[in-house]
Amino acid sequence: MARLPRLYFPGCAQHVIQRGNNRSACFFDESDYKAYLSFLKEAAEKYSVAIHAFVLMTNHVHLLVTPADAEGVSRMMQSLGRKYVQYVNFTYRRTGTLWEGRYKSTLVDANHYLLTVYRYIELNPVRAAMVDHAANYPWSSFQGNGLGKPVQLLTPHALYQQLGATEDTRQRAYRALFRGRMAERDLTDIRTAINSAWVLGNDRFKAQIEAHLGRRVEPKARGGDRKSEAFRESRGQ
Repeated sequence: MARLPRLYFPGCAQHVIQRGNNRSACFFDESDYKAYLSFLKEAAEKYSVAIHAFVLMTNHVHLLVTPADAEGVSRMMQSLGRKYVQYVNFTYRRTGTLWEGRYKSTLVDANHYLLTVYRYIELNPVRAAMVDHAANYPWSSFQGNGLGKPVQLLTPHALYQQLGATEDTRQRAYRALFRGRMAERDLTDIRTAINSAWVLGNDRFKAQIEAHLGRRVEPKARGGDRKSEAFRESRGQ
């Protein structure tokens, strides 16, 4: 069966994840993280993809991006993957694949989920018990988004910019989002969407994407009254 084209909607952010083959490590030394970020910046600029958030874990990568066109993310990931694999194979005198097949991606409903996905991505090291706060992990965009350190490859999303009138007020408001734990429902919604390559958003957003693309963007419902008040509330309508 032919693969469906990846979901794309003009101006819509995407959550992207790529894992190491068999969940194996893809970063082995500090220099590897630096090389990956350098290749990411180069590819993002070449293919006009704005990078809003990222985290480089030992065996996988998360990105929050907005491409300028339908091919931007796939071209960026292809170029990035090729260069980084060549770098790793040369550096460590290895051969073969590094990544676990194709990267996964999903469209993100900015009005309901964008800042939640920012948090999800940058809190990965905390959930993995690698650090006790996102600020203590050096290989994520929290260094720029939350602490104001220069991270040249970052492009703030419009909703991030609306957190405050100045860089300092934006960063303080952003750090405030990281107090406490993420809701389990948010974690489940994000993981389900990215692992299944469905859209992350409420029903209105999904209907808009379906109308634009002419295809389903979520699995068919299994039981339950989709028009019930409880159902609408659970979908954020």
